[in-house]
Amino acid sequence: MGVLSAADIEAFRITLALAGVTTLVLLVLGTPLAWWLARTGARWKVVVEAVVALPLVLPPTVLGFYFLVALGPHGPIGGTLEALGGNALAFTFTGLVVGSVGYSLPFVVQPLQDAFSSVIGRGAMEAAATLGAGPLDRFFTVAVPLARRGFLTAATLGFAHTLGEFGVVLMIGGNIPGETQVLSIAIYDHVEVLEYGQAHLLSGLLLAFSFLLLLAVYALNNRLRVVGV
Repeated sequence: MGVLSAADIEAFRITLALAGVTTLVLLVLGTPLAWWLARTGARWKVVVEAVVALPLVLPPTVLGFYFLVALGPHGPIGGTLEALGGNALAFTFTGLVVGSVGYSLPFVVQPLQDAFSSVIGRGAMEAAATLGAGPLDRFFTVAVPLARRGFLTAATLGFAHTLGEFGVVLMIGGNIPGETQVLSIAIYDHVEVLEYGQAHLLSGLLLAFSFLLLLAVYALNNRLRVVGV
């Protein structure tokens, strides 16, 4: 089993960057969506929940194919960008982020929705309202602190799920070393040419990193539960 090559290190860097950026975008977009889902009684709430949960049941290649069509030069998003003087997003890092956000959306929204539902059930929001706190004030000073375990779980699951993507990133980003080649694709490449030692090394690193990440978040969540946060 050899050491990591420069290409493998670059794939590791792109994977971490993709997971980090995707998690930040998911928290920004997923928080208001989860808050709305936790509070609304609209009839079409179930439609939105089904759309959010679609990546849980769809084959990643199907999701990746539709993202490729939408972000490509002839798609509604990629074509519009090119008409405005920009570039289509297919086979770029930005395109990978867009696809990863869609693919990991339920892993962030659902824990946040559960956490917000718990907060609303405690009556803390109503108590804050009776004291004169406005909607934004109640959200940032009551709901967010009470839902911090949900945020921790959502961020960890979103990050960890993005780390292991294969089908979606392959469809949208292809396999361009130094630009869109992530760790899962680098492992596949090594297996294809029978470099099992390198595939073992990369797989082991990804396995250990993912396990330690989940171990840390579960330990922290248990500690927060013990201290009543």
